[in-house]
Amino acid sequence: MTETAPNGNEVLFERRGGLAVITLNRPKAVNALTAGMVEAVLGQLAAWADDDGVATVLVQGAGERGLCAGGDIVAIYQDIPHGGARTAEFWQAEYRMNSLIARYPKPYVALMDGLVLGGGVGISAHGSVRVVTERTRTGMPETTIGFAPDVGGTFLLARAPGETGTHAGLTGAHLDGPDALYLGLADHFVPSSELPRLVAALEDQSAEAAVGRWAREAPPSALAGRGEWIDACYAGNDAGDIVRRLRAWRGDGAAEAAAAADSIEAKSPTSVKVTLESLRRARMLTLDECLAQEYRAGLHFLRHPDFREGIRAQVVDKDRTPHWNPPGLGGVLPEHVSRFFEPGGRELDLRAGGDLPVREAGHV
Repeated sequence: MTETAPNGNEVLFERRGGLAVITLNRPKAVNALTAGMVEAVLGQLAAWADDDGVATVLVQGAGERGLCAGGDIVAIYQDIPHGGARTAEFWQAEYRMNSLIARYPKPYVALMDGLVLGGGVGISAHGSVRVVTERTRTGMPETTIGFAPDVGGTFLLARAPGETGTHAGLTGAHLDGPDALYLGLADHFVPSSELPRLVAALEDQSAEAAVGRWAREAPPSALAGRGEWIDACYAGNDAGDIVRRLRAWRGDGAAEAAAAADSIEAKSPTSVKVTLESLRRARMLTLDECLAQEYRAGLHFLRHPDFREGIRAQVVDKDRTPHWNPPGLGGVLPEHVSRFFEPGGRELDLRAGGDLPVREAGHV
């Protein structure tokens, strides 16, 4: 039986035998998350956690384009001139949802097919069974819109092999399924044509058995072969030095390194430097601590002109010509970066979220 959430038909809940299904249902917007969707999912997950009839939870996206393209950034664009209070409340609920997914007591299967960006990573990559396909295009592209990775993205990227997470975070690159597996954002590769069979098997089989039956060996990860120049160039804590090393690289991958430098210099300089600092700090933090840090930084971004300007350039006017302030990395001083990690009024406290232990993602 399919149930419509209180927010209308933007998210659907369904029971199929022992399988409980969440379907993000905004296909025209690639299932971008709204506040109502997040509140509905958070409440339903809490209810299913105590339901003995639910053995496994599945999250999927409606339509052919992807699981979820992120949060509804147009709504954020409209909220910023009014102080950003609604956005702050949205993030509070979204980050609680991310935390709950990471410590969920039942197998949480995420079908990361098609686009899985930003908030889409948050609703999937903290799960225990994360499935990618040949159609997967995932990543944390926040620096493109004058923001920084959130939804626990800094926790995930900081634990990727070598400096590959730093590369992904600063460039905002889209990653395919094999790259997502290599970075630790996913666990299993299943051809998209087999997803309906996988879902059907989950109705009466354990997640381990069902995924084991339909998973296939993934193609090689291109990112895995770039470790030499990525690790060498992205070492350290200074974004300007990173760009200079990328441009000076003369070994294998020189063209790719130069392209990465171009990409970073096209992003918001403030976002790049705050992202780098966030990733370095995240290495020593738990997921919930990372979420609290991301929330604090997010409140500061709501007051920084680059965030709204980046959204304008990418999705409102779509001219792809943002005017960053300051315009270059050299204009972002250490004290400017430090302010993003100072208390900004409201704080995110996840300690009241329950006593379920946080487990490592990727384990049934």
